[in-house]
Amino acid sequence: MVDTKKEQERDELHRAIWAIADELRGAVDGWDFKNYVLGTMFYRYISENLTNYINSGEQEAGNTDFDYAKMPDTDAEEAREGLVEEKGFFILPSELFCNVNLRADNDENLNETLERVFNHIESSAKGSSSESSFAGLFDDFDVNSNKLGSTVAKRNERLAKLLHGVADMNLGDVKDHDIDAFGDAYEYLMTMYASGAGKSGGEFFTPADVSELLTRLGTVGKTEINKVYDPACGSGSLLLKAEKVLGRDAVRNGFYGQEINITTYNLCRINMFLHDVGFDKFDIACEDTLTAPQHWDDEPFELIVSNPPYSIKWAGDDNPLLINDPRFSPAGVLAPKSKADLAFIMHSLSWLATGGTAAIVCFPGIMYRGSAEQKIRKYLIDNNFIDCIIQLPSNLFFGTPIATCIMVLKKGKADNKTLFIDASAECIKVTNNNKLTPANIERIVDTFANRAEEAHFSHLANYEEIADNDYNLSVSTYVEAEDTREKIDIVALNAEIEKIVAREQVLRDEIAKIIAEIEVG
Repeated sequence: MVDTKKEQERDELHRAIWAIADELRGAVDGWDFKNYVLGTMFYRYISENLTNYINSGEQEAGNTDFDYAKMPDTDAEEAREGLVEEKGFFILPSELFCNVNLRADNDENLNETLERVFNHIESSAKGSSSESSFAGLFDDFDVNSNKLGSTVAKRNERLAKLLHGVADMNLGDVKDHDIDAFGDAYEYLMTMYASGAGKSGGEFFTPADVSELLTRLGTVGKTEINKVYDPACGSGSLLLKAEKVLGRDAVRNGFYGQEINITTYNLCRINMFLHDVGFDKFDIACEDTLTAPQHWDDEPFELIVSNPPYSIKWAGDDNPLLINDPRFSPAGVLAPKSKADLAFIMHSLSWLATGGTAAIVCFPGIMYRGSAEQKIRKYLIDNNFIDCIIQLPSNLFFGTPIATCIMVLKKGKADNKTLFIDASAECIKVTNNNKLTPANIERIVDTFANRAEEAHFSHLANYEEIADNDYNLSVSTYVEAEDTREKIDIVALNAEIEKIVAREQVLRDEIAKIIAEIEVG
């Protein structure tokens, strides 16, 4: 049951956080400024996370008045090595968020201070097992950018405001895992920035309702999974949904993802930390997944969820090596150079565990276009890899009104049929976008889990039916839309017309009589 009081408090907190974030940016475009707000939130989080970790250890040892934030740097240095091993990073007491924030208004070199602190945090992980999780994390936090102000003084004034503003965000105690306020607020801010940025926002963030649906589809009947993977992970919200849906620690061996955009890649790693995922529990890479996949040693994955970019260009048959790549070669043909969509599908299928599920958002064109795409669909159907195709409502995503689909892939299906679900009407309108409600998600997932046939909503098609349709996988080919036109009883209508005609004749006769009387008179 939803705790409405808690939800209300959460909404109020979110509104307050957005008000602070929005006020802080001033004349800077929100999309450009997001890296500063989100980066500062991360700096505050890891400072408090480390402080709490050290303080609770000291308190358990009986040192009840201990506070790491008040400790001299020279004394703290002694704990550096052990802390890097345990937490993955180290921050000197003088460089903690609370202390830098305290001195911010009087620090004429605040930009340099922050740059130094961020470099120290990143370099503290160098040479340790957490190095790849921290390297370059603050690259997008440019303390000398003209966007912050035209002079050093103006930039520092803005940076001080930024520190104070994030300090004022009521994010509770990082020890309280139930609240997950930092991760929750981060997701909320990313949603707000993405909705404001339109198309560019949609490329880095999948709305929470769609993430929930994909993850629920991919985990039907499971209480835990070994690993979750997203080949186009954006800011990582979709990866993190697995833990939200299944429960804490239900993802046993961690979160894996690849992202081509370096700014978004940094946001994704920050997102992992803010959701209290340890550096040893995630592996996010920055590279082109299709031509330079980074997780050969980690596949196969039990759960793959993804919302890859629609119809982007890729090397395709310009690269002679790709047709022999074990991910793409089984289909005997590569996805077209101008449309990489099915290359993401083939990549995901290749890295899917035998008992696993992949749920991937797709551009609708890949379901019916001919040539190479039809051949790839034929390969997928002939080998019984497609479990379900779901038609989604239009306007669910930021920056595009397209009505997308979901393709669910499995390697170990119990039957040789494909379920088609028409969920195009399963939504409510919220401001400019459509949204899936919990009831909408429930209906889709229940139908999927039970492989249920329902008139005008779902159809379980056998292999022959799909082959007869030339491997067209559009939901509308298999699920007949309900005819909502009013049904008319022709017999009753004719009788009604006859009555009207008869009545009309009576009226005409009466009018003729009146006219005759007038003429006589």
